[in-house]
Amino acid sequence: MSTVNTVTGPVDSADLGNVLCHEHIFVLGTEYNQNFQDDWDEDAKIAEAVRDLTELKQLGIDTILDPTVLGLGRYIPRVQRIAEQIDLKVVVATGVYTYNEIPFQFHYTGPGLLFDTPEPLVTFFTKDLTEGIANTGVKAAFLKCAIEEQGLTPGVERVMRAVGQTSANTGAPITVHTNPHTESGLVAQRVFKEEGVDLTKVVIGHSGDSTDLDYLMKLADAGSILGMDRFGLDVLLPFEDRINTVVALCERGYADRMALAHDAACFIDWFDPEAKKQAVPKWNYRHISEDVLPALRERGVSDKDITSMLVDVPRRYFE
Repeated sequence: MSTVNTVTGPVDSADLGNVLCHEHIFVLGTEYNQNFQDDWDEDAKIAEAVRDLTELKQLGIDTILDPTVLGLGRYIPRVQRIAEQIDLKVVVATGVYTYNEIPFQFHYTGPGLLFDTPEPLVTFFTKDLTEGIANTGVKAAFLKCAIEEQGLTPGVERVMRAVGQTSANTGAPITVHTNPHTESGLVAQRVFKEEGVDLTKVVIGHSGDSTDLDYLMKLADAGSILGMDRFGLDVLLPFEDRINTVVALCERGYADRMALAHDAACFIDWFDPEAKKQAVPKWNYRHISEDVLPALRERGVSDKDITSMLVDVPRRYFE
C-alpha cells in the first residue's frame, strides 16, 4: 500500500476502488475562453460537472485520474470546487501536453539555451508532486506527456525526457498520450528507459485505439500498462473492435496490464458541444459502466479480470 494524493487530500492506494485511468473534467484554453467564449457560465459548468461526476460515482466508479496538464488548461481551483461537492476521488497530474513545440515559456530557458539553467520542467513537475500546485495545497500524483503522429520532435523529446527524469527521481508514475498507428508507444518506452524510468509505472495511453495485438503485447511485455482508455470515441475505432481487442488480450493473460477509461470530459472546448453529441453520442463517463462492462462479461471476460483492470492495475500503478 502507498499514499495517493487526491484533490481533497491523501488516501491509501487500497481505497481507490474502481478507477477510470484517463478522464478529464475540463479541457479549456484560458485565452480562448476569456476572449471568445461570450456565453461562458462558470457556475453552470461546475454544476454540470458535479452532476456528471456524481452520476459516475452512482454507477460504481470511485476514482478518476485526470491527466489535464499545461497545454490542456489545468486549473486546480476550479477542480477543487467540484471535488468538494462529490464523493468521487479525483487524482490530478503534472506535465506538458504538446505534439510539436515546447511552450514559449520554456523556449529560451533551460540547459544550453539563451538562459542556461537546469531544466525548469523538472523543477516545476517535482514541485507539483512534492509541494503542491500553485499554492492550492493540492499535489499531483502522476506525470503526463504526449507523442503523436508527428513523432519525437525536439519539443516532444524535451518534455518526455523531463517527465522521465522526474519519474526516476520521485517514483511518480507516468501516463503518455500515444498514437498506436505510428507505434509511438515503443518510442516513449525507449526514451523513458534511457531516463531510468520503471516501465511498469507507465500507462501507454490510447492503446485501445489499435487492434494490433502484436504491438500491444510488445508494449505490455516490456512491463507497461495498456490504456484502453477511449471507449466512446467510435469515430477513431468502432465499439466492437475495442471490445474484441480487450477480450483477445484477456484471453492471452493480459488483464493485469490493461486499464480502462473514456478520455471524456465534462466540458472540452475543442468541439462544438452539440456537434460532439451527434458525432460521438457514447463518449461520456457512463459508457463503460452501462455498455462496456456488460459487453465484456457477455464475451466471457471474468469478474476477476474486470476487477484487475479497474482496481488492481490502477492500485499497482501507484504502489
